[in-house]
Amino acid sequence: MSAQELVLKQRTELLDALCSSGSSETLEKLLDALLAHGELTWEDYHSILVPGRALYKNARQLLDLVHVKGSDTCRFFLSALKQVVPEVQETGRSPTQCVASVMDTGERQCTSAQTLLTQRLSLVNMLQGCIDDTLEALLVSGHFTSGECDEVRLPTYTPSQQARRLLNYVRSKGDAAATVVLNSVQQRHESGCNLTPEKVTPSNEFVKYQKKLSSSLSAQSCFLSTYGGTSHVSLEDIYTKGQLELVHNCPGIKRPLGMEDIVGPVGTVNQDADTVLISGEVGSGKSTLLQRLHLLWARGAALQDFLLLFPFSCRRLNAEQRELSVQELLFQHCCWPDREQEEIFQFILDHPQGILFTFDGLDELKQSFSDEYRLCCPTQQAPVHILLFNLIQGSLLKGVKKVVTSRPEAVGPSLKKHLCKEVLLTGFSPSAIDSFVRKHHTDPTVAAKILGSLQANTALLGLCHSPVLCWIVSQCYKELLGCGDGSPQTITDVYLMILQHFLQHQRPLQKATALAWPQEHLETVLRLGQLAFDSVQTTCYVFSSAHLQMHGVTEDDVRTGFLVQSKDMSSTYSKYYEFLHMTMQCFFAALYIVLSGNIDRSSISKLFETWDSKETDLKGTCFGVCLPPTSQQEQGPNGKATATETPNLQITATFVSGLLSLRHRNLWRHCCPGATLERKVKQVEKCLAKGLQKHFKSIPQPVPGEKKSMHAMPGFVWLIKCIYEMQECRIAKDAMSKLEVDHLKLTYCNIGPVECTALAYVLQHLRNPVGLQLDNNSVGDVGVEQLLPCLHICNSLYLRNNNITDEGIRRLIAKGIQCENFRKIALFNNRLTDACTQHFAHLLKARPDFLSLRLGNNNITAEGARQLADGLKCNHSLQYLGLWGNSIGDEGAQALASALENSKSLVWLSLVGNGVGSAGACALANVIKNTSVQELWLSDNRITRAGAEHLIQALQHNTNMKSVW
Repeated sequence: MSAQELVLKQRTELLDALCSSGSSETLEKLLDALLAHGELTWEDYHSILVPGRALYKNARQLLDLVHVKGSDTCRFFLSALKQVVPEVQETGRSPTQCVASVMDTGERQCTSAQTLLTQRLSLVNMLQGCIDDTLEALLVSGHFTSGECDEVRLPTYTPSQQARRLLNYVRSKGDAAATVVLNSVQQRHESGCNLTPEKVTPSNEFVKYQKKLSSSLSAQSCFLSTYGGTSHVSLEDIYTKGQLELVHNCPGIKRPLGMEDIVGPVGTVNQDADTVLISGEVGSGKSTLLQRLHLLWARGAALQDFLLLFPFSCRRLNAEQRELSVQELLFQHCCWPDREQEEIFQFILDHPQGILFTFDGLDELKQSFSDEYRLCCPTQQAPVHILLFNLIQGSLLKGVKKVVTSRPEAVGPSLKKHLCKEVLLTGFSPSAIDSFVRKHHTDPTVAAKILGSLQANTALLGLCHSPVLCWIVSQCYKELLGCGDGSPQTITDVYLMILQHFLQHQRPLQKATALAWPQEHLETVLRLGQLAFDSVQTTCYVFSSAHLQMHGVTEDDVRTGFLVQSKDMSSTYSKYYEFLHMTMQCFFAALYIVLSGNIDRSSISKLFETWDSKETDLKGTCFGVCLPPTSQQEQGPNGKATATETPNLQITATFVSGLLSLRHRNLWRHCCPGATLERKVKQVEKCLAKGLQKHFKSIPQPVPGEKKSMHAMPGFVWLIKCIYEMQECRIAKDAMSKLEVDHLKLTYCNIGPVECTALAYVLQHLRNPVGLQLDNNSVGDVGVEQLLPCLHICNSLYLRNNNITDEGIRRLIAKGIQCENFRKIALFNNRLTDACTQHFAHLLKARPDFLSLRLGNNNITAEGARQLADGLKCNHSLQYLGLWGNSIGDEGAQALASALENSKSLVWLSLVGNGVGSAGACALANVIKNTSVQELWLSDNRITRAGAEHLIQALQHNTNMKSVW
């Protein structure tokens, strides 16, 4: 195939390579190479790089032009692209060699102007460190005017773009100007200066502003105003670290991630991007993590590489109706300089690498992320969401580090391509739950009782994995300790507990029966419920006093503690309120749906349809039919629901399911007619059955010879959670009776301990055993324990990359030994050590029918291999053994080989990347010679010629062997 045909055939892939970073840098480097080689004329260059035109359109123009120019140009284009993506390869040359090369070439060329063209790639790199010196030389020599120098220095351009712009200007100035540029580069080199920008000492006014910003940020961050309703709790006293994980696997990282790793180089997948995404489910602690980061910077305890930190709340940005410039956005929304605003802003433009922005709650923004509208000028005014999107994608203030938080489902591919990395916040570990409870209760006796109650109720312990639920349990400890066998099992149970806690704290129950408390406070619940109901789908999270008055919310209602003052919006002159937590707003919306007689009969069915598409028309949803016209005007473009609405409606629907469960129906019997409740219950059951049926119908027929598999989506997990909240086995049994698959795949579904509890509750009713694949989630040790009730129905369990430790394995194996269907397990890329191998050895001894054990990419050494070998000696069924990416060395390999040398069942063995040398290879040769093994993986080890020769000799005795790596 010719190069011209290849450019045409691979057009989609080439466009992706040129545009995937979201920056034009790749395209511009490629144009430099084509110009230097003479494959493009200047007219071609300007026809491709049209200012203001979308990047992908410029890239398409280049591909069209290259294709028209013929096979030779296409061949050079493909060759240049390999050098430019992901970055221009300098073939290991030092800056000194680069300068020498340019100057030598300059002497050979007829003119200096030609040198600027042929050496454009190298000069762009070198000029970035001496733009100002070169412009000064051109100004002094009369070749440039001050206006032209200002045009080159425009802050809308990155350093590389400034260098290209300088070279483009010089082209029209003649050979003498080109000579000045080359001499400037050479002089800079000969003076011994690095070709990098000099550090500039901040002015006194900048330092004053820095102190004012840090002081303001410290005051804003030191208290958690939402904890405890109207009280204030010191962040320093209560903060408990959540679990941080890299979304993209980074095998070299064995330690837990810390605060500095969020903005550090660890886990970076896109070097050209500046935005870090912290994603996590609602209630996982994203806002508190950012608040902690702000406090550490303000107190000088961390992130001191950043001179300024600007915090933004997307909830507050929602309320901003004005068009602003970047300067106005920074100073009006964060901290206003007392003097020299222009000087301080210019410093920010000149030193973007020393600035950090944080944006909390991108999923709460009314507008979904879009990169269609590009804005490059920091002084140009635009709607706030346009500024935000262009800051994130790097069109504005390229080089400034941005940290953004969001729920995972609100982040699509259009945003992810602009991320340098994504960090997942998965909530509390078991030890963090312990730490949080002890910090929350200074009385050690109370803390011990609460922790004892949690340990006795594994479902509740799984719920406390979520920091917001852990806080509720700690806040309501008296109710928890007094409930006996009725201890909370579901999320709805926990929220009902805090509802009762706050209501009765404000006004103690007057009636004799404990079940009468909802009726006692019904009017308050309905008023707050209608406020939540009217607001949750219109992404309205902050309410003015007028808004509360319109919904009839009284001062007594506010004093219950469910509404708190918004610290992002309130001022001396006006007060704004928000619910204690977003989930609390959804909970009150659900209460209104269940208890109000003003809800349309079709509202529940429409609520449960929202999972089907993120572009559900608001007018067709349960909320849309009830919302006033003013609220409907707050819809997204074309009347479509924004990305944040569907998750909030799903949370609301989950609460509706729980509130209508049989165990809670008695609570509402004095608040709502029984017939109305029964009708709503039947509606929910019908919706759940219909929703699951849609998933089951989408299962493709299996390929002949393969098992029938279902790759579930997050919407399926949500429906399972709704069934669990209803706590009725009949519904779970009916749902699972219709699911007939051999393999259930739930990878990348944001499954944590709470979801594991729901899955086990429902999946245990499957009629036939399945393979359950939960790779790349956040199951952890707590989640493993929650899965145990359904382990008997799993013939295989895949838990890759789930942050599982030896303790989780201990509990899993103790149950797995009793489950006769359980025969395969895969646990690679977790946090396992030698301590887990004794449990696997016990499993291999106790279960002579076990088939597959894969423990790759963990922390198992020779000692762990010896313990495994002890179990393998007694097992005659194992077919697959995977230990790649560990550290067993020769001793471990020899122990395993000794245990396996007479195996008649083993067909596949992987010891890749284990530091195995020739001694281990010699021992493994006996495995090849005497067993049924068909595949042996030994790549990335230390095997020398002697070991290889033993392996080769052994192969002569094994007629079954298919491959040795």
